[in-house]
Amino acid sequence: MSQPTARQARPRAQQPPQRAGSRGVRVGGGFGPRGIGRPVEKPKDFRGTLRRLLEYLRPHLVALGAVSLMAILSNIFSIVSPKIIGKAITHLFERIMARQAGVVDAAIDFAYLRNILFTLAGLYVISAVFGYIQQIIMAGVAQKTVYNLRRDVSAKLARLPLKFFDSKTHGEILSRVTNDVDNISSTLQQSITQVISSIVTLAGVTIMMLSISWKLTLFVLLTLPMYVLVTRFITKRSQKHFAAQQRSLGELNGHVEEMYGGHKVVKAFGREQAAVAEFKAINSELYDAAWRAQFISGIMMPLMNMLNNIGYVMVSVMGGIYVTRQVIALGDVQAFISYARQFTHPIISTANIANILQSTVASAERVFELLDEPEELPDPVPAAVIEAPRGDVVLEDVHFSYSPDTPLIQDMNIAVRSGQTIAIVGPTGAGKTTLVNLLLRFYEINSGRITIDGIDIRDMSRGDLRNLFGMVLQDTWLFNGTIRDNIAYGRPAASEEEIVQAAQAAHADHFIRTLPDGYDTVLNEEASNISQGQKQLLTIARAVLSDPSILILDEATSNVDTLTEIYIQRAMSELMRGRTSFVIAHRLSTIKNADLILVMDQGRVVEQGTHDQLLAMNGFYAELYNSQFTSNGVA
Repeated sequence: MSQPTARQARPRAQQPPQRAGSRGVRVGGGFGPRGIGRPVEKPKDFRGTLRRLLEYLRPHLVALGAVSLMAILSNIFSIVSPKIIGKAITHLFERIMARQAGVVDAAIDFAYLRNILFTLAGLYVISAVFGYIQQIIMAGVAQKTVYNLRRDVSAKLARLPLKFFDSKTHGEILSRVTNDVDNISSTLQQSITQVISSIVTLAGVTIMMLSISWKLTLFVLLTLPMYVLVTRFITKRSQKHFAAQQRSLGELNGHVEEMYGGHKVVKAFGREQAAVAEFKAINSELYDAAWRAQFISGIMMPLMNMLNNIGYVMVSVMGGIYVTRQVIALGDVQAFISYARQFTHPIISTANIANILQSTVASAERVFELLDEPEELPDPVPAAVIEAPRGDVVLEDVHFSYSPDTPLIQDMNIAVRSGQTIAIVGPTGAGKTTLVNLLLRFYEINSGRITIDGIDIRDMSRGDLRNLFGMVLQDTWLFNGTIRDNIAYGRPAASEEEIVQAAQAAHADHFIRTLPDGYDTVLNEEASNISQGQKQLLTIARAVLSDPSILILDEATSNVDTLTEIYIQRAMSELMRGRTSFVIAHRLSTIKNADLILVMDQGRVVEQGTHDQLLAMNGFYAELYNSQFTSNGVA
């Protein structure tokens, strides 16, 4: 494996993870922080977030114009229908009243009514066709917009420093990328067309009502301020609860992903009840936030219906009075009542959209927070390239700290010649992994410089830098896919022969061929269908195939049986031959033959030398060595 994807470098001014050696290159298991207990905030800039979201629609202005045109045509044809129906009712009413008055030739004109019915049918069909076209165009606009948003989010994740992934759970990131983006997608798909249709309907219905009676229209318009007040009152109070709902959902996803990924550890330590209790706590927070959000927003419809009924009663009473006074025809009253109903529908729909918009803006703000995260420093242009890498690594006066008030690595000076094996030892949290992360530019050093073959690594592109490295760690990085794909992960274009040769060099070819599907065996998500030792042999094969100049090795044999350990040690020895190797050592017996051993404590190299030299010093290394072997009678 030539470089660890999805683990990107950090800008120089990054904040630390929780402790040195516990982040970056994963040399051990463990659970990350959940971020639980953060206070829920209202969107910091509602208008700014909404404006930024609408910017994603800018490339689709022509399509949105077509949507608007289709909405206008669709609604116009449906708006004129009540007026035509009113003519039919007026005709029937007048002829019936005339018959009761004794008029002999007051026959109902069925041809006239038939023409009205055909006209109405045509109008409804045309309206439906334009509405259908409107939905198709809007679906394309919404999906393209969300596609662009997802593309930006994906590209952003590739540019984010490692600190971001260490400070967020996978579930929380996943919630932003999926749940929040899906929420935005749903709103774009449905709400924009509703807004356009509502505006067209509101304007058209108002014109039609005025054409019938300006006095009745005034009664309807009197309820409009009340709709606005109700909408503002409810959305203002529901906004914070929708934000809380999205945050709690992210926390819940993070907890579930974490507990599922570590279910063996949870069971081994008997923490099932604690995990369930924590799930219940987060789920209760989500339930409370969702219940409050839905309860408050749910008040909207009853209040809107109440206002709607008030307007309906006022129009019905006054319309009846006007009919008795022969001010307007009965059919016009019926048409007006229908328009009054249509008048309130877009208002209610807009109120609902305003309510939905609170949730959407909360989701958009979370997505934009991700898009606004500080990125790693850009690669230099032009970037230095090592044409024929030898593997000479030098650290000169390197200083690094996660935070300014907590120095970690100070005045580190190391010179490693090509082909040497460098062992890094020390207690947990000593900074072993941090040193490796500095070599890979997962972190940026505060001062000093690190060179490879005399080239400052900051003058190289990160991709070229990491292509120089191969990694074999305790935490086996295998992915869902075939064994062939996993071995070729660092070199996707590798031939079948090269893949087999790499597997043979890693002593993995034999066990692969014993599997039912051989190299086509599909590893599941956790690669649990092969043993731990077999996983390590595959990661070594992947490193062999990538043919790196520099190796980073974490002792990978602590969890396997003796025979498998022998195979892994042989494969690693073969892999290390002729290459500069950095070995993070936990069992000191495995690094006796290292060319140089760096003994780290609290971020400093406190001792360095060969195994025999360090034992002769009778210092920190000797104490570590004796603590592992003397008590067992091993010298």
